[in-house]
Amino acid sequence: MADFYQHGMITTLQRLKERPLGEIDEELVAITRKRHTVLLLPALFSEFETPSMPVIIEELKQVRYLKKIVLSLDRADERQFQRARELMSVIPTEVHVVWHDGPRMQELYRELAANDFDIQRPGKGRSVWMTLGYVLADEDVYAIALHDSDILNYNRDFLARLVYPVVHPAIDLEFSKGYYARVGDRLYGRATRLFYIPLIRTLKRILTYNPFLEYLGNFRYPLSGEFALISSLARGIRVSPTWGLEISLLSEVYQRTSANRICQVEITESYEHKHQVLDKTQPETGLIRMATDIAAALFRILSQDGILMSQSFFRTLYTAYIEESRIAIEKYHALAMINGLIHDRHAEIEAAEIFVSSLQIATEEYTRNPVGIPMLPAWVRVRAAIPDFSDHLTEAVRLDNSL
Repeated sequence: MADFYQHGMITTLQRLKERPLGEIDEELVAITRKRHTVLLLPALFSEFETPSMPVIIEELKQVRYLKKIVLSLDRADERQFQRARELMSVIPTEVHVVWHDGPRMQELYRELAANDFDIQRPGKGRSVWMTLGYVLADEDVYAIALHDSDILNYNRDFLARLVYPVVHPAIDLEFSKGYYARVGDRLYGRATRLFYIPLIRTLKRILTYNPFLEYLGNFRYPLSGEFALISSLARGIRVSPTWGLEISLLSEVYQRTSANRICQVEITESYEHKHQVLDKTQPETGLIRMATDIAAALFRILSQDGILMSQSFFRTLYTAYIEESRIAIEKYHALAMINGLIHDRHAEIEAAEIFVSSLQIATEEYTRNPVGIPMLPAWVRVRAAIPDFSDHLTEAVRLDNSL
């Protein structure tokens, strides 16, 4: 059983007991008659060929409170697009597929580029952003939830617990962030455990008090891909096209609503999905690239807050991070031992040392170009620049789904 300790500024909704599966769903069915809710499901077609998607589809067949499900489909040719539609068609809820590689969507990307929007970097961030624009075109949508498509132990309770805090009329929250334990026969979540959390603690030591860092340090799993938010908040949020997506999202939410209206919710006790590669010979892939993008995004956010970061600052950051990561590894070693888990202390130390190189690369990128890769604009800005773009987007998806 989890504790119920409220440890900081962010409301934490722990999983204190096992409610009967579907009990929350029954409440949500009544609530969402007025507060229409949409699931945005980002996926590569390759994920339909893994064990995770059949499980997710089977669970979503039993969800009755969603207005619709919008599949954000990337890296798919026409045959794969039609196959994804076929596989999703067994879900009773209305399903729309946004086919990013299709000719209609590609034309819309060109239209945005012609209007001076920098959207040239493909990937999950851009696909989620474009699909979010499609969802927001429906003015009747009250809330939007998003979770990944590679969850091996998915059940519909994940989604219900994620959505519940932002749609329930008796709970005054606008954003919920999912958290869980990444554990099997060993501890996973290396980017969070060995990089992100020690980095935040290091920055807090160097900068003493900074409210944004206090906020980031309150999240139990800040790099999770699961969140829900109300539509009025989503319309004003910018999205990063890089691995810094989650950090930029937390920053945007922090800027646009009160911390009292943000929560994190334990959606499951443990969570199993694919593990990113950590290979020091391939700094542009896997966890090294992820850590680099996270650090670069964090540096830029802090600079926007007026924090001065000199070369001496970064030199101190590297050495202080090494010490913080060492302390973290000792704590996780003790945690693994008492729970009878495998724990390779040498591999963990090696991972932390590799992450120092991510910090150094991020520093070089930030110093060379403090602005970096532009954030994808808020949809209120797109509508201001191209008033009928949402109509074009809605029509393109409608035509694709009528093929």
